[in-house]
Amino acid sequence: MTRLLLGVTLERICKAVLLLCLVHFVIIMILYFDVYAQRLDFFTRFNVRNSSRLHPYYNFTRPNGTVHSYAAAVTSTAESCTPSVKVDPNQTVTERPLPPCPDSPPGLVGRLLIEFSSPMSMERVQRENPDVTEGGRYTPSDCQPKERVAIIIPFRHREHHLKYWLHYLHPILRRQKVEYGIYIINQFGEETFNRAKLLNVGFLEALKDAEYDCFIFSDVDLIPMDDRNLYHCYEQPRHFAIAMDKFGFRLPYAGYFGGVSGLSKLQFLKINGFPNEYWGWGGEDDDIYNRITLNGMKVSRPDIRIGRYRMIKHERDKHNEPNPQRFTKIQNTKVTMRKDGINSLRYQVVHFAKYPMYTNITVDIGKPPPRPVRG
Repeated sequence: MTRLLLGVTLERICKAVLLLCLVHFVIIMILYFDVYAQRLDFFTRFNVRNSSRLHPYYNFTRPNGTVHSYAAAVTSTAESCTPSVKVDPNQTVTERPLPPCPDSPPGLVGRLLIEFSSPMSMERVQRENPDVTEGGRYTPSDCQPKERVAIIIPFRHREHHLKYWLHYLHPILRRQKVEYGIYIINQFGEETFNRAKLLNVGFLEALKDAEYDCFIFSDVDLIPMDDRNLYHCYEQPRHFAIAMDKFGFRLPYAGYFGGVSGLSKLQFLKINGFPNEYWGWGGEDDDIYNRITLNGMKVSRPDIRIGRYRMIKHERDKHNEPNPQRFTKIQNTKVTMRKDGINSLRYQVVHFAKYPMYTNITVDIGKPPPRPVRG
């Protein structure tokens, strides 16, 4: 009897062990296939990631690189997967309108490394920007911009600076999906320099070339350090260069409007353009700030972490000495702005030429009136 009970007990133990082994085997198989599926998924993602790096629309996040059309990439991929269809030559093909360009372009890099030690040539700039057309014009191919932007640079004897400016700004503007044209307004002769008058000339001459809605006025020695500082116009006049390295990346004073600024066509005409009578260095940007506030507008600015600029160091230009009359003129903006501006502008175009990366307009703007003799 004892042996019989012992046999039954051993039989039960064996069945329990077999059942546990079966359960264990099932669990192992489930885990095995789960891990195997994960490995397949990992290698699939790895291969896709590698193939995207070889894809012509890969996003190159570097200061002088641009992001190619994502929409074009998707379209080309879809076309490659779609069977070929014979097109009737008599059938009219209707092109779909481009979508509007995004307010925050997806290909922006953010903070940029800006340096001026590497040698720069116009040939290199042209090679790096094959999509820019004659005259320094560019239009995004994958979206419809909301406005056309004319970038106007007052200029004289700054060819070295211009190469660096074009080297950095063309890729930045293209990543920002800006439709733009670049106009170098070169002052003819060696008379005293007049920055604001050259900017007025640039406004009128750019409008003769194309229907622009927005005008950005930039010194040729200032390079933005962040491409999120978007070069387009806003509801209020825009001051872009609010944190230059020469000022310790701070706004020097509340009414500062120098370096790089932007106004829409309507805003510019509302303030009668810029003053023409600031010969020499200083004062004109403060006069412009006064014109804006006196006409009921406010200056808008980017975040100080985004509005950072590097200046190309240089000596003070000859025939651009500080204007001793600038402080008196600034105090009289309210009186002078209606009669001194775009409505009183006089100049003569000496030379007009469209180069691959910019449009050059050399102008004779006259010479300053004789200064009153102190007595």
